[in-house]
Amino acid sequence: MINAIIQWSLHNRFFVLLATLILTGWGFYSVRETPIDAIPDLSDVQVIVKTPYPGQAPQVVEDQVTYPLTTAMLSVPGAKTVRGYSFFGDSFVYVIFDDNTDLYWARSRVLEYLSQVAGQLPDAAKPELGPDATGVGWVYSYALVDR
Repeated sequence: MINAIIQWSLHNRFFVLLATLILTGWGFYSVRETPIDAIPDLSDVQVIVKTPYPGQAPQVVEDQVTYPLTTAMLSVPGAKTVRGYSFFGDSFVYVIFDDNTDLYWARSRVLEYLSQVAGQLPDAAKPELGPDATGVGWVYSYALVDR
């Protein structure tokens, strides 16, 4: 079998060279067009709602801020998981979406539902969306220093 391939290749050099050029060109094209991400973001699409409620105990923050926000965010379309955390004077609600959900679409949906529930929160509690970045973006932090 191999002898037959070698014999055919020797007798048909033009086709072998043509196939080599086509495969090489296709390889260069594939390398140029393949999207490459230096640090792929494998984390879930998530939107963070941070609500400062100064001077309040964690249980009060839980009852008056975290619970109403969490229950409202459960009905956001595409939300897979909703997690609420209450601290002294702060509430954090993490809304985690299905894979392949656009981050900015998710943020706008959370903002819509946040505007609906904001009237039920105490006046001192001011909910706001967290940054549109994930922890993966902090893997490579560096500083340029002039010496």
